[in-house]
Amino acid sequence: MTGTEPGTRNNGFARAGGKARDMVAPVPGAASVPGAASVPGTAVVPGAGAAPGGGSGPLRIALVSEHASPLAALGGVDAGGQNVHVAHLAAALAARGHRVVVYTRRDAPDLPDRVPLRPGVEVRHVPAGPARHIPKDRLLPHMAQFGRFLARDWEKDRPDLVHSHFWMSGLAALRATGDLGLPLVHTYHALGTVKKRHQGEADTSPAGRIAIETDIGNGCNRIIATCRDEVAELTAMGVPPRHCTVVPCGVAVDRFTPHGPAAPRGEFPHRLLQIGRLVPRKGAAVSIAALARVPDAELLVVGGPPPDRLDEDPEVRRLRDAARAAGVADRVRFTGGVGADEVPALLRSADVVLCPADYEPFGIVPLEAMGCGTPVVASAVGGQLDTVADPGTGRLVPPGDPEALAGAVNALLADPAQRAACAAAGRRRVLDRYGWDRVAAATEDVYRDVLARRPAAATVTGAA
Repeated sequence: MTGTEPGTRNNGFARAGGKARDMVAPVPGAASVPGAASVPGTAVVPGAGAAPGGGSGPLRIALVSEHASPLAALGGVDAGGQNVHVAHLAAALAARGHRVVVYTRRDAPDLPDRVPLRPGVEVRHVPAGPARHIPKDRLLPHMAQFGRFLARDWEKDRPDLVHSHFWMSGLAALRATGDLGLPLVHTYHALGTVKKRHQGEADTSPAGRIAIETDIGNGCNRIIATCRDEVAELTAMGVPPRHCTVVPCGVAVDRFTPHGPAAPRGEFPHRLLQIGRLVPRKGAAVSIAALARVPDAELLVVGGPPPDRLDEDPEVRRLRDAARAAGVADRVRFTGGVGADEVPALLRSADVVLCPADYEPFGIVPLEAMGCGTPVVASAVGGQLDTVADPGTGRLVPPGDPEALAGAVNALLADPAQRAACAAAGRRRVLDRYGWDRVAAATEDVYRDVLARRPAAATVTGAA
């Protein structure tokens, strides 16, 4: 927030020539009321009991998640951790007595305008571009329309606070909140600098993403980062760490539990499992290469298109070719995308869950596996550096290293007692730190602190 006193929101943009604001059209007739922004750069321990600011009554909260609907099935190219995060955060906030509306883009013509998700949570489908699936990296031209809808809706039904998720949601929300004088909290989920560093020319992000992300970070009232690595990345981008509060993602500890059915196993003595979006950066090719060094084990790859469309998926074809080249095609099985209710049983069925991403902004799968009492071997990147305690709950290995991945897996498979110890420690860690009740409590603390810092004339009272 260069050139802005602590405690004030920067509604202009010194960086990138005001790029973010230029890309979202103004809302005619709306008054601009500056908000407030400043935050100590300290991590929040979920449920730590910090006294909340801004009162104690229920809040009207708008969550903006332009491409990641909480209603989506998991495992598609653009359906993964953010969908889970938004759905569970909304539910946990509602369980604390708040009213939550989630705004997500209408991506099919038959979707109703409003869908109740659970008591206290409603999903609102926003008309922005054609009502069909559009890859998220092609959604930027529709964010002006998305933002105008938000402003119109919030003029009629004003929330106390807006929390945007992902950079394009932040872009759409930034103008609407600025013009209406609403406080804005933002969670990135992923950063363009990291994606560009790892994908290079293969990065399909729109031009200007990094500059816009910097503008959002300097223009919102608070950033909720999901891990310490993200704060360091934002600092390098020019966003002061005092504007960030770390609140991790969570896991549904009552669903992801060691107790319950396990999915059927194959003929091999051991099962390795990888689950998530089927995109190259998630490292399934590394898992396949590692499998060649892990005898007597099968690899179940969960995610991607529906099962009946696996054969036409280019990433599946690439991975099958890699499995044939490595001589393990008979030990690799692709399930396609699965429903959320199928995931716990799949995790329980594995001896080890693999999370070998090239980079991982947070990574919910390690938490889900640990919740189910399954050891994790993960790449030592991003949020996994915070979540996976090596050697207590699993192992951390260098990204892109099949030999290191195989070595860690083989050591665990050869030592049932160590696997059992990791399983018990992982479950304890999840219960102690990552339950959604704790994450929602910490998130609410951030909201109330933001509201407490706003000038008295701009403060919005909580919902009755």
